[in-house]
Amino acid sequence: MAPGERSEEVWLWYTAVYEAIQEIPHGKVTSYGHIARLVGKRELQVGVCLKNLPSPSTDSSKQSPTFHSGNVPWQRVINAKGGISPRGPSAAGQQADALRREGVEVRQDAMAQYTVDLGEYGWFPDVLPSEAGLVESSDEEGEDEAAYHT
Repeated sequence: MAPGERSEEVWLWYTAVYEAIQEIPHGKVTSYGHIARLVGKRELQVGVCLKNLPSPSTDSSKQSPTFHSGNVPWQRVINAKGGISPRGPSAAGQQADALRREGVEVRQDAMAQYTVDLGEYGWFPDVLPSEAGLVESSDEEGEDEAAYHT
């Protein structure tokens, strides 16, 4: 495998995370841990996926990656306390601005940390909407398969 290439297992994991994040509704947020629970991985791994989310290609001769910051609403994932995790100079402010453009009220606390009211803007389904049909039809599946979906 060439440097910078991802194994098939890693690629599948990133894909699961990015697809799950695409299901967060406009104007809502969820936590790293909730995405991890929905896709069956650890919270830290969700953060790593978002940290490595590429930008869309601006070079017309290059194809943009399947998933990039232009089609994965990364701004909708925050920490479990409703805070925007600082990732670098101005990154938290950029995330706050992106959420505000979606109508999410973002406040700054006494320590200048950006926060979102999870009671009002939180999105925490038991299963991803794309998988809801699989769970509902689980009565026709075997017990082992049904357990996988819940």
